[in-house]
Amino acid sequence: MDIKTLKNKKVVLVTHSDTLGGAAIVTFRLMQALRREGVEARMVVYTKRSEEENVSYTGTRFERGIRFCLERLQLLPHLGFSRKNLFMVSTGNFAIGVHKHPWVMEADIVCLNWINQGLMGIKSIEKLHNMGKKIVWTLHDMWAFTGICHHAYECGYYTDSCGNCMFLSGGGSPDDISNRIWKRKQKLYSKVPITFVTVSHWLEKRARESSLLRSLPVMTIYNAFPVEQFYTTPTRHINSLLTTTKPNLIIFGAARLDDPIKGLPYAIDALNYIFDNHPEVASDTAVYLFGELRNPEVLDNLRLSHRWLGRINDFKILAYLYASSKVVLSTSLYESLSGTLIEGQAAGAIPVTFGGDGRNDIVEHLKTGYIARYKDSKDIAEGILWALKSNINRDFLHQTVEERFGSRAIAQKYIKLFESL
Repeated sequence: MDIKTLKNKKVVLVTHSDTLGGAAIVTFRLMQALRREGVEARMVVYTKRSEEENVSYTGTRFERGIRFCLERLQLLPHLGFSRKNLFMVSTGNFAIGVHKHPWVMEADIVCLNWINQGLMGIKSIEKLHNMGKKIVWTLHDMWAFTGICHHAYECGYYTDSCGNCMFLSGGGSPDDISNRIWKRKQKLYSKVPITFVTVSHWLEKRARESSLLRSLPVMTIYNAFPVEQFYTTPTRHINSLLTTTKPNLIIFGAARLDDPIKGLPYAIDALNYIFDNHPEVASDTAVYLFGELRNPEVLDNLRLSHRWLGRINDFKILAYLYASSKVVLSTSLYESLSGTLIEGQAAGAIPVTFGGDGRNDIVEHLKTGYIARYKDSKDIAEGILWALKSNINRDFLHQTVEERFGSRAIAQKYIKLFESL
């Protein structure tokens, strides 16, 4: 695509981190993909972990920490001083903002991503508009069109005006903090033009159902993945610790494995079902898990042969693990768009997962993977058994992912969007 209309235009991607968490990683990849296509794109973040010169952070470490804590402290009374739902909701209050950052001041287009927990809020977005910036907001969860929650689960109040929030102490009230933040977002969207991008068709459907976004421009552009960097057959052993004598390897990964949203207990139950009822399969199968664990003892309940690898920061190791795996497993309660499933499929592993959300954009049931009944561990087990017996061509799985999620294809869609602004 010709990007002459973007010549001399500067794009800044704003997100909470450059490498910490799924939204951060895919935003970082998008920046790299845009730069490869000739777009002058850079990132401004709250927490910088990489050495990338095109990533910068806003504010001082002390200031960022204070603002993060203030928002959480403000929420505690509304949560009955319980930590249970403390990170299920955000207000955007006390946010540091990015409007004073020199890269943002120079930018023509600001593409917001995951901006919570002290980075940006409603006032911050309005300031960008007042500076004359064109604003695109890529949604990785539901926060932009709810009052305060990142995912509404079965709650439908976001289609009305929020309030009576199930995450608040006592179930909230009609004019609780979720309703008040909803009203502030409504006021913002009535005067600030924003183009909203969802990362899956499921999330787009939710956005179009919402009272806040149903009359505003919303489209789906998938996250960009470096599919070309994944290979389908491991050519050599990277590390002897990663090898297994079992012919069947299942991989399960997340930033934090025991985050309740990742549904690890469902995976453990499914794998234990296979261990108890299909010993001939269990004897040939091992599970590798990667990601942080606050409570490693949770894996003591897993009877199938397994190994916890901790957090993996080396892409070469990750690519090798995926290429060595027969199955990539996800039992998350919801995913806007599952990165581990896409990465695993890019390496030829067969996805087994729950559906009903962004994962339906990744997996075609019984063709490129298995979509189990929601919260049904036994059906997950059936899916694993099906996948272990399947002879789906690994290169075919790689190709299906490349066509939909390849970095260049996604970058071109964003370029087309930026040109339209």
